[in-house]
Amino acid sequence: MKKAIVTDKAPAALGPYSAGVTSNGSINVSGQLGIDPATGKLAGDDIQSQTRQSLTNLRNILEAAGATMADVVETTVLLADISEFGAMNEVYAEFFEAPYPARAAFQVAALPGGGKVEIKAVARV
Repeated sequence: MKKAIVTDKAPAALGPYSAGVTSNGSINVSGQLGIDPATGKLAGDDIQSQTRQSLTNLRNILEAAGATMADVVETTVLLADISEFGAMNEVYAEFFEAPYPARAAFQVAALPGGGKVEIKAVARV
């Protein structure tokens, strides 16, 4: 049985989806933009600020489900500009320790609200 993860420490969903869902020991966190839940706006104009906020949102959703970043087994990173991969990666490394989750990263045509990065994750507990 699936259960929605609800927390006020991450932005509200921008559509008909849950911020995260738990089911049979799996936690699936929807893509998180770099939106500050306190303001509802992007945390900054640069990739570093938005990546930090995106991963903070992701961590807060995991914590609401009783998990941590160490439980993450896979992430998907969507970038508005793949040339910012290195700068995103520097911030990403602040949130994870070895063994690192599996990961894919893609450039997309655009992200909601003019965001530079969106990160989704799967965790197992």
